Amino acid sequence: MSTNDNPPEEPMGSELPPQERPEQGAQRDAQAAQPAQPAGPADSTGPAESAGPAAAAKAAEPAQTGRQRLAEGLWPPRVSRAQLIVALLLFVLGLGLAIQVRSNSDSSALRGARQEDLVRILDELDGRTKRLEDEKQRLEDQRKELESSSNQAEEARRQTVEKERQLGILAGTVAAQGPGITLKITDPKGQVQSDQLLDTLQELRAAGAEAIQINGVRIGAGSFFSDEGGGIGIDGKKITQPYEFKVIGKPQDLEPALNIPGGVVQTLEKEQATVAVTRSAKIVVDALRAAKQPDYARSSSS
Repeated sequence: MSTNDNPPEEPMGSELPPQERPEQGAQRDAQAAQPAQPAGPADSTGPAESAGPAAAAKAAEPAQTGRQRLAEGLWPPRVSRAQLIVALLLFVLGLGLAIQVRSNSDSSALRGARQEDLVRILDELDGRTKRLEDEKQRLEDQRKELESSSNQAEEARRQTVEKERQLGILAGTVAAQGPGITLKITDPKGQVQSDQLLDTLQELRAAGAEAIQINGVRIGAGSFFSDEGGGIGIDGKKITQPYEFKVIGKPQDLEPALNIPGGVVQTLEKEQATVAVTRSAKIVVDALRAAKQPDYARSSSS
């Protein structure tokens, strides 16, 4: 038996890899540790190239005018609560001004009147106000008398009798006398109609007439006028001209009411009638109306 002391031989055809240098191993580890670099210029130019047509189209659009920008800013409207409150206040203010202008225009009919006519109209209004104040004071005095009278039953009876007398005068069932005026209308051509006499009566009532008699016919709340052949009828009784009104009331109120511009006197004079108004300290109205009992109405206290 023989012993081989030589080392075993390496197989043929196989080579060991060459030894790496330490410098090459360190360089490879450094490259592996570096982060991935972004894409090159070809990748970065892609989005710019894709956005190019849209930017070009936008640049090709025409520039807006100032009016177009103003319209876009105003519509659709953006209204705040404060603006709504201001708009409401302006609307109320405009409505008040419109009402004031209209009320001023309603009084334009008096602008052409003379100073004397305006003074007369003002005196008439003052007279009506004074009459209303006197009536109010009289009623208040009656109330105080009823409250303070020791014998309220007797005081109430006395006031009832006085009230009955006053109502009798107004109804025409009781004769009356007092200051007032006499109005005489002469119509030689027969142009005065019944409606004109009715307007005269209404004007006198509005001026405070308390008792009226026309050619012996007592005027009441239910009096009516009609045109009759050759004259005018009052409550079915025919009267002829001259038409004479006996009126009890305050002369300072009655006469100016007839002479206002466009009033009774001017209207009758346009019909070529002659009108004469005379004040008097005592006018007697003695024509009476028959007291009629109502057929259906009854006092609610009975």
